[in-house]
Amino acid sequence: MDFHNPYTHGFVRVAAGVPEVRVADPVYNVASTLKLLHQAEAAQAVLAVFPEMGLTGYSCDDLFFQGALQAEVEAALARLLEASVTLKPAFVVGAPLMIEGSLYNCGIVMHSGRILGVALKSYPPNHREFYELRQFAPADALLTDELTLCGQRVPVGADLIFEVENVAGFSFYAEICEDVWVAVPPSSYAALAGASVLLNLSASNITVGKDEYRHALTANQSARTLSAYVYTAAGPGESTTDLAWDGQALIYENGTLLAESQRFDWQPQLITADIDLERLNQERSRTGSFAATRRSHRAQLETFRRVGFRLEMPQGPIETVRAIQRFPYVPSDSSQRERRCHEVYSIQVQGLAKRLKASGFSKLVIGVSGGLDSTQALIVAARTIDELGLPRANIKAYTMPGYATSARTYANALCLMRALEVDAHEIDIRPSCQQMMQDIGHPFAEGQNHYDVTFENVQAGERTSHLFRLANQLGALVVGTGDLSELALGWCTYGVGDHMSHYNVNASVPKTLIQYLIRFVADQGLFGHDASVCLNDILDTEISPELVPGDAGGGPHQKTEDVIGPYELQDFNTYYATRFGFKPSKIAYLALNAWRDASQGAWPDVPLDKRHQYSLAEIKAWLAVFVRRFYGASQYKRSCIPNGPKVGSGGSLSPRGDWRAPSDAESAVWLRELATIPED
Repeated sequence: MDFHNPYTHGFVRVAAGVPEVRVADPVYNVASTLKLLHQAEAAQAVLAVFPEMGLTGYSCDDLFFQGALQAEVEAALARLLEASVTLKPAFVVGAPLMIEGSLYNCGIVMHSGRILGVALKSYPPNHREFYELRQFAPADALLTDELTLCGQRVPVGADLIFEVENVAGFSFYAEICEDVWVAVPPSSYAALAGASVLLNLSASNITVGKDEYRHALTANQSARTLSAYVYTAAGPGESTTDLAWDGQALIYENGTLLAESQRFDWQPQLITADIDLERLNQERSRTGSFAATRRSHRAQLETFRRVGFRLEMPQGPIETVRAIQRFPYVPSDSSQRERRCHEVYSIQVQGLAKRLKASGFSKLVIGVSGGLDSTQALIVAARTIDELGLPRANIKAYTMPGYATSARTYANALCLMRALEVDAHEIDIRPSCQQMMQDIGHPFAEGQNHYDVTFENVQAGERTSHLFRLANQLGALVVGTGDLSELALGWCTYGVGDHMSHYNVNASVPKTLIQYLIRFVADQGLFGHDASVCLNDILDTEISPELVPGDAGGGPHQKTEDVIGPYELQDFNTYYATRFGFKPSKIAYLALNAWRDASQGAWPDVPLDKRHQYSLAEIKAWLAVFVRRFYGASQYKRSCIPNGPKVGSGGSLSPRGDWRAPSDAESAVWLRELATIPED
């Protein structure tokens, strides 16, 4: 299949329709449903679901008993069945059916001239506005598991799971309205039995606040069951004798809203979403309690019957309808971003405060470079000391200029320490570095401009040696500064520098998020005006390790992102590789849809001149760097990192937490898969 096709990468497109209906007019309602079905097909969806009793209207009351209406329902189903022969999507429509002398509230599943099965409502309500038991029997009242419908013998019941045999991980289950309102929805068992997409044919009148409750129900049901949940409720045309209808349709995936209809709209609506089946299956495989729950309900799950069929998958390039966030660690919405920043700070502070209390120390030692990571760590240290009611002078902060320290970062380090009112010091590490290089016979000690990795690491080692000995002397803990992005890429010196500390508050915070955490503090003015000015200048400074002397103009010789790639891309790669285990080709597909056009999509407060875009060739090239460094060269550094608090789901590379991997694995598997990615 085509690389530029979401179905190639484990997605399936589903649709939820809200047709215009006329009460007790199946002929009109079939025509209305077919219009939306053709739209679903044109939108390249492979599954569509429609509201409860959509062929008659939900609000027929005792008209459901009328023989004329029942006869027209069967005729309407025959019309839909005929139309399905030339329609590619499978679909589910709601209708009343007379079975063994009783009426049942049904969801009829059709595809390609075949009725695949009839799902029954398990819990018809008999309270408030609804008295369905007056007309309808519950699913467990049925004594048969098959019926003849439109000349076909088809399975019927509340125990049917429909499996798409030619799409890995794609199976769906249909429940009806009230079923998701009960304490244990039937879809919970269906998900445990393997259904990855849950459908709800609903009527659900609207009252004040009910739309929010539907959101909560569907979001939580999809999250608890690690599934997608597709919900659609009755809209324009239902009787307003005593009730009103808003036509709310929702598509959730594992608690995240993917699509929503416009409520109170007189026009028929169809919403679509690309559901990531691979992501759901990865979540289920990684969540041990999901399998444990299956074992606890084994007898119940074995009662489900499975209906297999095959779908014709859309071919060629197809634009995804899924919004892919450029910054998976940073919310685009400003209010969510502010809450995220506050939460991350609180987690970091709580972790460091507990470590201080447990150790019996009351002082912290930290190296301050004037760069992003040490800035964030120093801010966390300041808040921690404040929370513990200790003086800021208990933070022993040291800036340690070396051979390549720029005037700008040096000035910002001094500025920040002064603004935060910590106990500030300066140690020039060049004499001790010179002695070390003289001791080992390095060419630089003989006056040669020999700037190799030894030259760089001597400086990193000297800084760490000073900090740890100062901690011994002062009775303090060394606060680490290295971040998640550097650990993922192995961009740290083993055993020293950013790699080593007594406690690392940044260990699970990626570089892209650190930038927003600092900006949050600056914008809020949490440490005063002078600190905010200094923080903003730090944010505008080129990211560099500053270990090799710069140019005559004072600029850095080393630019980190020229070597390891843009952090915004590498953080994207890290998230999808570690959180979901996606293949490089899928990560590249997601990255292309997120980053190919800077003018499209939401940005989390990024200035226009800093909004980047990347071609597929660029994405592939930097992804190759990531694959080599992450899978093949850097695990030994992650295997022995200091303690530090986990701040996000899947956001830790600690071998004691989210990530366990051999230090001597090969990256060949991922590089071969990466080679399948086209260049354009």
